[in-house]
Amino acid sequence: MPEHNAVEMRGVTKRYPRVLACDRVDLDVRRGEIHAIIGENGAGKSTLMKILYGMVRPDEGSIRLNGNLLVGHGPSDSIKLGLGMVHQHFMLIDPFTVAENVVLGIEPVRAGLFVDGRAARERVERLSSEYGLALDPDERIENLSVGLEQRAEIVKVLYRGADILILDEPTGVLTPQEVSELFLILRSLRKSGRTIIFITHKLNEVIELADRVTVMRDGRVTGTVSAAETTPEELARMMVGRDVLLRVERGETTPGEAVLEVSELSAIGRKGTHVLDHVSLRIRSGEIVGIAGVQGNGQTELVDVIAGLRPASSGQVVLSGSDITNRRPRVIRDMGVAHVPEDRQARGLVPEFTVAENLVLGHHHRAEYSRRGLTNVAKIEEHARELIAEHDLRPADPSVSASHLSGGNQQKLIVAREFDGDPALLIASQPTRGVDIGAIEFVHTSILKMRDAGAAVLLVSAELSEIMTLSDRIAVMYGGRIVAEFEGGTVTEEDLGRYMTGAASDSGGQDAAGGAA
Repeated sequence: MPEHNAVEMRGVTKRYPRVLACDRVDLDVRRGEIHAIIGENGAGKSTLMKILYGMVRPDEGSIRLNGNLLVGHGPSDSIKLGLGMVHQHFMLIDPFTVAENVVLGIEPVRAGLFVDGRAARERVERLSSEYGLALDPDERIENLSVGLEQRAEIVKVLYRGADILILDEPTGVLTPQEVSELFLILRSLRKSGRTIIFITHKLNEVIELADRVTVMRDGRVTGTVSAAETTPEELARMMVGRDVLLRVERGETTPGEAVLEVSELSAIGRKGTHVLDHVSLRIRSGEIVGIAGVQGNGQTELVDVIAGLRPASSGQVVLSGSDITNRRPRVIRDMGVAHVPEDRQARGLVPEFTVAENLVLGHHHRAEYSRRGLTNVAKIEEHARELIAEHDLRPADPSVSASHLSGGNQQKLIVAREFDGDPALLIASQPTRGVDIGAIEFVHTSILKMRDAGAAVLLVSAELSEIMTLSDRIAVMYGGRIVAEFEGGTVTEEDLGRYMTGAASDSGGQDAAGGAA
């Protein structure tokens, strides 16, 4: 193997029932480079990295790590050989300190018996200082921002001696400022000789950060290119097999009467504190209002209260002139509210039900689907086939259970169901989470069509580019309150990031854009 290769995978194949996840994949990652792996949902990129890390066994193929042939290896073997993985969902223990999390399982000891807390803190401080991670080893994880939690995960793998790091969707929940800081850290790691592999779907970040990019489609590698010599458009074409509209044009809109009016809305969390603190918001017909904010600042609770999934402790929610505060979810749906929930598994579908059954959830009691306690199976299947074709759901079989769909296709199922019909209010919470770039184009276009048809749209997304592309107005939430509002096109991602972290406050309050009045 050439000396400069940190990773070499040859002919790697992984089969699951009905799915060929990886099909004779070859991959070379050079030592000391930042290498991006991109592809649509189900392209095989996450499976390939899990195979490399030892979480999944391949059916065929060979893997070399720093020149060592791996046979039947697991994560512990990978760690010993210098490979660490920072997962999309962090694996930290909230009540423990940063230092306790970092050294967990391989704690330094003194006198051969006692955990050496001072040595643990010193190691964390040294690693943090060396790579500009700025972590307090004595701070509890539960008190850290998402960006700092990610840094703790990076220190954890560095502490275990990793010289090759895999990062799965590392910027998914970070503010623009945290993304910039992470990129500085990753460049510092590369400068020290470390090798970085990261899975992402954000093409602009790939161009900015990566040295080389490997693109996967349908379980195969379609090409590896230099990031400096490609464009987002070319990468999208390699991923999807056709030209993709990366940014839809919002166009002008003329909002009508108020559809949703939220006044002084508050809600209490499990610890007895306000998770919503006197929030006021108005959305008119033919208008998209986007909510920007770091996860955990009240966006989820605001959506839940409006949809009837969480009680309000005070305040009012009015839909087209009718008070719907603390009404049952079914009543609210029947009054014209469609809801794409952020957690598709818990609230978006019933995995054991078929695709056809899931496509009528929430509407299953209507006369066309059910009469006198009898389900109209033929009508439900006909309805499902229409939506499957319109939204390109795969597999295109209404009798398959939803649990057999990929995460991206589960999300497309929910979007298909909620966009169907003529809702007065669409609540779209993380509508493109986990869907591929071609489906994102379709979802964005569909949201704009609903707006142009007169629907009011409340958009909540962790993707600031999505908020800025689609929103006619943008409200920023921090600490359970709306701290600023802007007209679409009048604010940068960096400015939003400052409000999202509490580093800035709007002296004009909620009336800054005239939307809450």
